[in-house]
Amino acid sequence: MGKNITMKNILITGGAGFIGTNLALKLIEKGYTITVLDNLSKQIHGDNPELTSPLYKSIKDKVKFIKGTVTSRSDWEKAIQNQNVIVHFAAETGTGQSMYCIEKYTEVNIQGTAIMLDILANNKHSIEKIVIASSRSIYGEGKYKHPQLGIVYPSHRKEEDMLAGNFELTYKDNEVLELLATDEESKIHPSSVYGITKQNQEQMIMTVCPTLDIAPVGFRYQNVYGPGQSLSNPYTGILSIFSTQIRNNNPIQIFEDGKETRDFVFIDDVVNATILGIEKEEANGHVFNVGTGVATDVLEVAHSLIKAYDINVPVTVTGKFRLGDIRHNFADLTKIKSLLGFEPKVFFREGIEKFSAWVLQQEIQEDKLSISLEEMKKKGLLK
Repeated sequence: MGKNITMKNILITGGAGFIGTNLALKLIEKGYTITVLDNLSKQIHGDNPELTSPLYKSIKDKVKFIKGTVTSRSDWEKAIQNQNVIVHFAAETGTGQSMYCIEKYTEVNIQGTAIMLDILANNKHSIEKIVIASSRSIYGEGKYKHPQLGIVYPSHRKEEDMLAGNFELTYKDNEVLELLATDEESKIHPSSVYGITKQNQEQMIMTVCPTLDIAPVGFRYQNVYGPGQSLSNPYTGILSIFSTQIRNNNPIQIFEDGKETRDFVFIDDVVNATILGIEKEEANGHVFNVGTGVATDVLEVAHSLIKAYDINVPVTVTGKFRLGDIRHNFADLTKIKSLLGFEPKVFFREGIEKFSAWVLQQEIQEDKLSISLEEMKKKGLLK
């Protein structure tokens, strides 16, 4: 099933988003014909997206654009016509926000995917492959080694422990655990509604597609960043949030003790991994982690950005925390390296340089973090 035979037309849902636009432009370069279904959500694209969204403008006139939503059956039917591959990115994203916008996250992420699969199960179509954007959030907390018990998967942290300033994970006997890279066989136990919806999407795609003779591929993306990401959306992306705070000369308030870690993966690496999933038959029927395999803590992120912008704002470690946040997770890349030959090329230091150089060319955005934190506080999710 090579690109030159049939897989020429690709539909990217959420294709006006950060990853979607980057993927669309790279695929166009490679000779594919791209259709995008996107609702140009205000949270990502602002008030007048057709006029002011840089993401939308980057693909305008280069793709067939359908302004619509994945919760509409007729929008799906229009978008699916004559396509060979669907890359399903359209989703509500953000772990914190998902804990109080529960119906919205479930409707868009789960119901939207269900409508697509229902159409494919009951209508004539030419879809041969579906690539689903899953997420590291489906794992919840990562994989650990206990000195006596071996591999363990601690459940999410207790509020009383965190109120006492104990942020690291312990197991039943309070034994200190060693953090390991999370592989695809690790336990799936999401700690947010967002994570639950991503798990559901991935499972539906991987379960239903083989019965329809469609090849499914899942990618569990780690924390994706890079030039082009939304700097005005306070619900996703710590790099965007910190950048906007620093450029407004606002102090950075760091949750917990600042030692919580994430695996930050650069947009180009994410696009390259996704294209391998589209083009390689070896990907069919598999889910893959996409990351760098390196854990970076939040304090390092803050100090790296302060240095990159050369604006010395105070950094305060607050000890506050958000319910639903995980402590650590970084990717084991053994599977994607061996099956697809994927190697991350941009690591954190270089990625931060590229990202911050781009940010400095952008207008300084309003710092809306306090609004999102106030919302979480009101809902009892910020402690």
